[in-house]
This record gives sequence, C-alpha cells and structure tokens, in this order.
Amino acid sequence: MLLEILIVAIIVLNLLFVIVYNNLIKQRNRVENAWAQIEVQLKRRYDLIPNLVETVKGYAKHEKTLFENITKARAAVMSAQNVNETAEASNYLSSTLKSLFAVAENYPELKANQNFIQLQKDLLETENKIAYSRQFYNDTVMKYNISIQTIPKNIVASLMGFTKKDLFETLQAEREAPKVNF
Repeated sequence: MLLEILIVAIIVLNLLFVIVYNNLIKQRNRVENAWAQIEVQLKRRYDLIPNLVETVKGYAKHEKTLFENITKARAAVMSAQNVNETAEASNYLSSTLKSLFAVAENYPELKANQNFIQLQKDLLETENKIAYSRQFYNDTVMKYNISIQTIPKNIVASLMGFTKKDLFETLQAEREAPKVNF
C-alpha cells in the first residue's frame, strides 16, 4: 500500500513538473514573440528614415549635423545586441526624429510636400505601433518574470535555467515632465 502511494505521488509530481515546465516554455516564447514584434516595427521605422531624411535634405541643406545624428541613431538601433541597448538607441532615435520634425516646421514648402506628409504619417503610425509593442512586450515580460519567481514555478524555473528578462525602459530624461514656457 505504501509503495502504491509513493508511485502515485511520484507520477503526480512528474506530471505537475511537466505542466509547469510547459507553461514556462509558453511564456518564454510569448516574450520572444513580443520582442520580435518590437523588432519588426523598429525595422519598419529604420526603412522609412532614409526616405524622410532625403526629402528633408532637399529643403534644409544646412542641417548636416541633424542628418548625421539621425544616421548614427538609426545605425545604433540596428546594431543593438540586447533589450537595454535597443531601448537606449531607439529612444535616442526618437529624440533625433523629433528634432527633424522641428526643423521641418521652418520650411513651409516642405510641410506641404505630399511625399513628406505621407512619410511623416507613416512614421507616426510606426511610432504608435512601436509604443504599443513596447507595452505588450513589458506586460508579457512582467507575467513571465512573476511566473519564474513564484512558488512552485520558481523551483522548475531554477532547475531548468529560466532567467529573468529585462523590461524595455525609457531614458531618464524622457521620464521627467517637460518644461513648458509661455
């Protein structure tokens, strides 16, 4: 009788282990998928930027430093190796693009150019998708991190090498409230 109870207990524990392990695999894959969605949107933005820069260059030839900064920021996003590097590079690129649009405000002919208007619209749409993808990624990472840190999943996670994932965070400067002067 004791042997039968022990065998049933071992079977139940093995079954529980498999269920927990499979759940952790699903969550890790969701995190990887969420990250891939961010990369898709970053690539879309990456592809739009040269067209936007070329359109603006025709009107704002003396803004060489701005164009160089955008090119550097664009390259940094594509060469980033992890979540933190990608977040930092992406945030820098976003700030340089804001500068580009600020420069464009000084050129009424450019603001009326249909190609520029469409590129600006496409880029804004992509920025919104990036923001949504970041939020989705962070939600997915949070759920995954909670899973690997709570009992009983933390036992399986530590045995099977599951590690905490980094959140996609903004730069400190972007966390501060902007100063508004009238």
